[in-house]
Parts: sequence; structure tokens; C-alpha cells
Amino acid sequence: MRSPAVSRAWHAVLVLVVLASLVTQTVVLLGAGADVNSGESGTSRTTAFVRFVSYFTVQSNLLVLAAAVSLVLDPVRDGRFWRVLRLDALLGITVTGLVFGAVLAPLLHPTGVAWWINAGFHYVSPVMAFLGWLVFGPRPRVDGRTLAWAFVWPLAWIAYTFVRGSVVDWYPYPFLDVDELGFWAALRNTGFVVVLSVLLLTAFRFADRRLPRRG
Repeated sequence: MRSPAVSRAWHAVLVLVVLASLVTQTVVLLGAGADVNSGESGTSRTTAFVRFVSYFTVQSNLLVLAAAVSLVLDPVRDGRFWRVLRLDALLGITVTGLVFGAVLAPLLHPTGVAWWINAGFHYVSPVMAFLGWLVFGPRPRVDGRTLAWAFVWPLAWIAYTFVRGSVVDWYPYPFLDVDELGFWAALRNTGFVVVLSVLLLTAFRFADRRLPRRG
């Protein structure tokens, strides 16, 4: 009976990390401070907030928050919608950690409270979410239908990003910036991330079937 209690404790800490990062960044933005995802400041509060929730990083952390809260309440949670939510949270936050570490981290140098927000979003949350899934499961939970539905949110985010970017001339990440790179270069970079996502989802499904059952 120790494993469910440890799982609850682990995911409770994850909830606190993500919630603290989200709330603190929101407060900073309301005070016209910088967004740790870009270092931008000085925009209107409305624009800053819309940009904030448009980041793949932030949406991934919101999915992680929802999944972690559900696992605090029930460590062996299951259900069709929940399976997709958990897999998208795992995919999104893993991509966030990998892409930030490989591409974006050298471009940002946050200090003070921004350092802590950045650490929560881009380091602690990805590591804790992945290790939580690896150690506690629950599994098996990734079937073919779950895998197919898990593609909906990332593809919707890509479509939203390019359509909105063409209207407002703002893109959340430099490697997607059509104005700076050109459409085809931005599309190529997006393709790399899509391929990474497909490989990760395939690996998650394989591991879900091969690792010991949990819950």
C-alpha cells in the first residue's frame, strides 16, 4: 500500500511546482514584467497574457498540472479522455524539456524570480513528470486510439501558432518565426519537432507495454 501514497506525494509536489510557476509568472506579467519564455517585457497586460498561454511550454505545463492533480486524487486513474490527457501531458512536457535544453536555453539568461519560474517550467516539471510516469504509471494506458487522439492537440497548436502568427506577426519561438526565417524554413523546423513527437509517442507506447504494470 506504500506505492499509492508515494505516488500521491510525488504528484502533489509536481502540482505545487507547476502551480507556483504559473501563478508567479502571471503575477509578474500583470506587473508588466518579463515573460521567462522569451524575456519580452513592456507589452500590454492583455497581449502579454495571450502570448503567455500561447506557448507550447505553458500549455504542456497546464496539461501536466491537470494530470498530476488527477493522480493525487486517484493514483490508478483511468478513462478514455484521461488517457489522452496524460499522454499529451507526457509528450508535451518531454518535448518542452528537450527542445528548451537543446535550442532555447542558450538564448535566455533569467535572473531573480524569473530564474525560479524558468526552472519550474523547463527543468523540474519535465523531469518530475517523466520520472513520475516511469516509476508510478499507471499502466498500461497507451493503446492505439489513445495514440491517435494524442496527435490532435500538438497539431492544433501548430495550426494556431502559424495562423495567429500570420495575423499578429508574433511567433512564440525563434525557430518558428516565419517573418525572420521564411515560411519553408519555419515549416522545416516544425517538421523536426513533429518527427521528434512521433518518435517519443512510439517510445512511450512501447515502454507502456514493456515496463512492469502499475495500478
